Amino acid sequence: MSAPAHTSPNPHVLDNPAWAALSGAHTAFAEYPAGGALAARAARYARDVSPFAALADPEDPRSWADLRALVGDGEVASLAGVLTPPDGWETVGRIQGVQLVDTSLRAEPTPEAVRLGAADVPEVLDLIRLTEPGPFLPRTVELGTYLGIRRRGRLVAMAGERLRPPGWTEISAVCTHPDHRGQGLATRLVRAVAAGIRERGEVPFLHTSASNTRAVRLYESIGFTLRRRPLFLAVRAPGNTAAKFS
Repeated sequence: MSAPAHTSPNPHVLDNPAWAALSGAHTAFAEYPAGGALAARAARYARDVSPFAALADPEDPRSWADLRALVGDGEVASLAGVLTPPDGWETVGRIQGVQLVDTSLRAEPTPEAVRLGAADVPEVLDLIRLTEPGPFLPRTVELGTYLGIRRRGRLVAMAGERLRPPGWTEISAVCTHPDHRGQGLATRLVRAVAAGIRERGEVPFLHTSASNTRAVRLYESIGFTLRRRPLFLAVRAPGNTAAKFS
């Protein structure tokens, strides 16, 4: 195995938020390798919920072995914050991200926001495809509260809750139809989603691509502070899927 990246002896829960969510508030959405949740050192979301997988400890060979057993030889897993996959694993995608936390956000409901649910998913997916805020699948809306704003009955902006590590909730899928940008809709929705998070006694945080400097500046201007710069990786497990069918 390659030399592991250095990690703190006392890691913060936001250093590995996907694992914290999958082993906590989101266990109902989690898939584990054989042996079940109690023994698992890796997990992933159900494939129609989220593409993300997670390792209990990226420095532990057992976590990588469990991930390989979970996803299968030659298959791809999407991870966050893993800097150096072990030997035999291939990095097939890499995005530099930023993680920002709420330090002074003015959280407040917005009367025009409506709760989005299963019936709204086709329209939500259309907006996601148009604006590309990040991965969103047919059941992602089940992970938490998603709010939208409509104009003449058409969904034009949305934001919602994704990862839920203990004490925190991630704001995600923040997007606005190009025809309705510049009206502050995304900001109002972020404030509204954050208000619901605060009511539970939790703290909002979010991720975005480091290259999306416009979004980073917006989030910082409304009260978020940069905490860390995680990597988002797509990694392919050792082995050859073709061999299973030969």
